[in-house]
Amino acid sequence: MIKLSKMTDYAVVILAQMARGEGGLQTAGGLSEKTKLPEPTVAKVLKLLAKSSLIESTRGMNGGYKLLKQPDEISMAAVINALEGPVALTTCVDGNHDCCSHSENCSMKGKWNPVNAAMTQALENVSLAQMIGGA
Repeated sequence: MIKLSKMTDYAVVILAQMARGEGGLQTAGGLSEKTKLPEPTVAKVLKLLAKSSLIESTRGMNGGYKLLKQPDEISMAAVINALEGPVALTTCVDGNHDCCSHSENCSMKGKWNPVNAAMTQALENVSLAQMIGGA
């Protein structure tokens, strides 16, 4: 089973709530209250999303977080990448150097690349706006 982490699921919930906030700054506490997720979890997810340039953080008394892109410009691939790293269905895909001990003799080495690319493309084609709207 291919399964995303709870943190990635939470990231989508938080981003959806931010998108409903009409572009204004939102705090971790406010997002926690609206999403019913624990504030420390929300804060952790927000930090990861800010590192990935999906959101921007502003420090200070009137600080908070805001989306850097419109919901239709934020792909699920970008969200997953921000929380979990690049999509890689197996360890033996192009660019990954963590292949298993059998990779030297494996007849499937490199054969997963088209599958991985198809999965990545599918995730690129689903936006936060679609997730919010259920399209």
